[in-house]
Amino acid sequence: MKRLYDKIAIITGASGGIGQVTAARFLEHGACVVLVDIDQDALDATMKTLDGGDRSLAVQADVSLEEDVQRYVRASIERFGRIDVLFNNAGIEGKVAPLEEQEVAMFDKVIAINVRGTFLGLRHVLPHMYKARAGSVINTSSVAGLNGSPGVLPYVTSKHALTGMTKVAALEAAKYDVRVNSIHPSPVNTRMMRSLEAGFGPDDAEAAKTELEQSIPLGRYGESDDIANLVLFLASDESRFITGAQYRIDGGMGAM
Repeated sequence: MKRLYDKIAIITGASGGIGQVTAARFLEHGACVVLVDIDQDALDATMKTLDGGDRSLAVQADVSLEEDVQRYVRASIERFGRIDVLFNNAGIEGKVAPLEEQEVAMFDKVIAINVRGTFLGLRHVLPHMYKARAGSVINTSSVAGLNGSPGVLPYVTSKHALTGMTKVAALEAAKYDVRVNSIHPSPVNTRMMRSLEAGFGPDDAEAAKTELEQSIPLGRYGESDDIANLVLFLASDESRFITGAQYRIDGGMGAM
């Protein structure tokens, strides 16, 4: 069964672990995908790996720049005619440090990409969905968007912001039959976690990884496939009565 047959989906952060696996899953289920990433080389490699043919389009863009967001939205409409799904997935982790040692420039960068980038995606995609009176938006937050985590204040702040942004957007979009939800993964086995492990354990990143895994009741990191399965559900019409929700996909962390 093609759960996204004939749907048009934009995925930001498309060359990262979650983005790339989700793009593959969307293509498998019949969607056309617009892959958005700041890294052109990574985009080229992702396009080659996915081999989506005329059902895929790559657009290099910095999601924190409004003109870049307008450009990827315009390219999507020009190529495919509409937008059915937006997976606001681009994000960065920032630096691991106590809050008094966090640099203002890095704080601003994390907020710009994680929060401003998501806002701009909503701002420029939602009008197209409103016009069609249909659409699904999935914002990538984190367990850190529901709880605290010492040492990563900019990241935690940005992910809490996405929780609130999702709720407001969902309320405003509901009258147009457009849905907006957020997902809240535990640590996922991607490049980002290698960076955080090195930050939490500069002398022993492997020990930091073990400690983080032990904080998850299921005893392991999530995998990109785990996240892609949830995003596929939220993008599909199977979730048509779900909006404004925060979906934990955290191996049981929320039960602690």
